[in-house]
Amino acid sequence: MQFDTDQTVRDDTVDTTDIDEAVAGTENLDAVPLTEHVARFDAVHVALNEALTSIDTD
Repeated sequence: MQFDTDQTVRDDTVDTTDIDEAVAGTENLDAVPLTEHVARFDAVHVALNEALTSIDTD
C-alpha cells in the first residue's frame, strides 16, 4: 500500500469540552426522573447549536 505524503494536513482541532459535558448529561437517563429528560436534551441541543454557530464565526 502506498500513501500520498504530499497532502496537507489541516489542524482544525476544536475544543469540545462544552459539547462533551452537555452530551454527558444524557448518560444514565434511566436514573433521572422522566420530567428532567427534556431539560437534559434541551441543554445538549443548545450546546450543539452554539458549537455549530461558532464554526462560522471563527
